[in-house]
Amino acid sequence: MKTVGVIGAGSFGITLVKTLSRNVDVIIYTRKQEVVDHINATFTHLGHDLRSNVRATNDIGDITSKCELIFAVVPSSSFRQMMKDFCPFLKPSHIIIQGTKGLDISLIQEDDWNNLHFSKHDICTMTEVIRQESNVVRVGCLSGPNLAREILSGQPAATVIASEFDEVIKIGQTVLSSKKFFAFGSHDLKAAEIAGSFKNIIAVASGILAGMGMGKNMQSLLITRGLREMIYFGTAMGTSGAAYLGVAGIGDLIATATSEDSRNYTFGKRFASGEDFNHIMATSSEVVEGVRTLKIINQLAKNDKLNLPIVTVLHKVIYEGFDIQRGLEFLMNDSYAVDVDFL
Repeated sequence: MKTVGVIGAGSFGITLVKTLSRNVDVIIYTRKQEVVDHINATFTHLGHDLRSNVRATNDIGDITSKCELIFAVVPSSSFRQMMKDFCPFLKPSHIIIQGTKGLDISLIQEDDWNNLHFSKHDICTMTEVIRQESNVVRVGCLSGPNLAREILSGQPAATVIASEFDEVIKIGQTVLSSKKFFAFGSHDLKAAEIAGSFKNIIAVASGILAGMGMGKNMQSLLITRGLREMIYFGTAMGTSGAAYLGVAGIGDLIATATSEDSRNYTFGKRFASGEDFNHIMATSSEVVEGVRTLKIINQLAKNDKLNLPIVTVLHKVIYEGFDIQRGLEFLMNDSYAVDVDFL
């Protein structure tokens, strides 16, 4: 793996590029010609310096012909279309590790979500989208507490490479690992993807608490009960509950639900301060995956009668105009009083 590809030039895409370029040459793909020209001329992007072994392209054939291993980091809402665009250029020999923390339901039009009784079988993780839209077999996901700003500033961090294939895990660890970045391995692929998606919902709720002026007592309670809902939802989706107690589960949940660098946490904080939903979404520097995932999981919970009180109340607050204070009171008076019921 002398050259590795990265699809997506957002903050986490650039974080991966800088991390990978310590070990291998990197080609970064973006559709925007001006971004390609800027990176190749200045070796900088989003205010960050890049090594001379980094090159940008907007030619799909270029990155797929030179890179057997490709990391894909694009928003979940556009992930399937991206795979359709790449499909003619991909071979079974390619390896794709995705780093998108969201779910796909693009086979059903978003306007119809509230009118259709879709089930868990209609919801796809990103690796399932990869396999549906291409002939790539060896897939994996990158998940964990990976706040881009901290990694870009040189702070140490760890991640999880999850895959059904040992070689994907080992190759991912080889190209990513450094003195300040460690990669764990896991075979619980679907669980890692669900954890990475669900934790964004709890991060939005945690941001709302912060915006309301709540302290660490309430934040820790939310994270703990949020972990319970994550495990409950994950097992309903057919995964092992134990998988959520590791770096990709509770580890990522803590980081995302407590940091000002988390776009989902920031969304919740701005929303609680009274900013308009559409204004926040329009002015966010990056896609806020949690609000889309919230809509998907809430509808699935209604259809399949899943007990997800935080998801239910948060959906009412964000999408249905429910009073935030009343929502908090509802959750605090939840009659489900068992503390630990998921082990």
